[in-house]
Amino acid sequence: MADKKYTKEHEWVQVEDDTAIVGITNHAQESLGDIVFVDLPTVGKHVKAKEDICVIESVKAASDIYSPIDGEVIEINDNLSDDASIINQDSENTGWIFKIKISNLEQYNTLMSLDQYLAFLEK
Repeated sequence: MADKKYTKEHEWVQVEDDTAIVGITNHAQESLGDIVFVDLPTVGKHVKAKEDICVIESVKAASDIYSPIDGEVIEINDNLSDDASIINQDSENTGWIFKIKISNLEQYNTLMSLDQYLAFLEK
């Protein structure tokens, strides 16, 4: 599996072929607290990088989730409709939120590595 890349908005991205798998980081889910609902994006929706794509609601707040890359939503994690707390349990694996067919792979290279993301969190 490819390494993950990270955004300043606390999303992670993992690329497999021409597909980006997207979720929120462990840091983000810890900050949100108990997640109770995910307003999943619509399959077929075309998105641009840094455009809000869906909303996660927790007992503390609602938080916009942004697309880290241009493309088309091709799949959503339907399991989150039944149990949004999957994100709290495993945010960077089974708690993925959506998959995008990538329009511009170069954007992936502009995202942060894990080391860069951890340094960003320390600031």
